Amino acid sequence: MATMTVWKFDTAAGAEDASEKLQELQKEQLITLYDAATVSWPESASKPKTRQLHHLTSGGALSGGFWGLLFGMIFFVPILGAALGAAAGAAAGSLTDVGIDDDFIRKTQDKVVPGTSALFLLTADAVLDRIKERFEGEHFELIHTNLSNEQEKALREVFEDHDVA
Repeated sequence: MATMTVWKFDTAAGAEDASEKLQELQKEQLITLYDAATVSWPESASKPKTRQLHHLTSGGALSGGFWGLLFGMIFFVPILGAALGAAAGAAAGSLTDVGIDDDFIRKTQDKVVPGTSALFLLTADAVLDRIKERFEGEHFELIHTNLSNEQEKALREVFEDHDVA
């Protein structure tokens, strides 16, 4: 089963750096990355920059349209107003089936602000203790997962010994 997680970093470059580490870990077969996208919001920018890792072409990969819709709802629809709101609202209804609801959108909007970044991942088969080693001393926060409460607790416990929120 694929796991959708969203990690927030305290710097605009943090998510991009983490995605590079995860791609290395995938080469070492310590995680399967079905798809990933980053959001980087430099302090001086009026809106964030988004990027999908296009070279991830496995069967579980999400389309660019998915990421565009998701990031549009989180970061751009509030700016664009009601003209796009109705169309986005209709499409958003289908996202609630995968745990992307109003609470997810609000939480992401509240946490991913200028000066931060976020990494959106669709993964499987993570060897958590080995991955943890690569992220020693880095600070990031899990802000969303589709894992069960027990699985989420276990994931948080793996990383809580270090400077990870």
